[in-house]
Amino acid sequence: MNNGMKTVIYPVGDIAKAKALFGKLLGAEPYVDQAYYVGFRVGDQEVGLDPNGHKQGMTGYWHVDDIRGSLQALLEAGAQLQEDGWEPDRPASALMRGRAGRGLADERSLALLAPHVDPAPFGSG
Repeated sequence: MNNGMKTVIYPVGDIAKAKALFGKLLGAEPYVDQAYYVGFRVGDQEVGLDPNGHKQGMTGYWHVDDIRGSLQALLEAGAQLQEDGWEPDRPASALMRGRAGRGLADERSLALLAPHVDPAPFGSG
């Protein structure tokens, strides 16, 4: 099941300035406030700031209940895996790098998948 795009990560150059700007924009305090990542929760949406992220713009993560099944369905629909080494029989945890997800692309779109998690254990901004 597709649970929607629930996580958006922005690469930032100055995490302190970005934290202040996004705090005002979102009207919330971060629930994670570290030098390597600042995360805000607004409803069921996660907005993250990553000072070590790529410089290509924001990345959206679609949360799914079955990452292996979702990856397979996208591959069967014509998507191409952007990373080598995906093996459908490996456990889902082995497919992930933390919450970073996996990337697939076709000629018109990019899909990044992350496991669906209950946000309650992480607190609510």
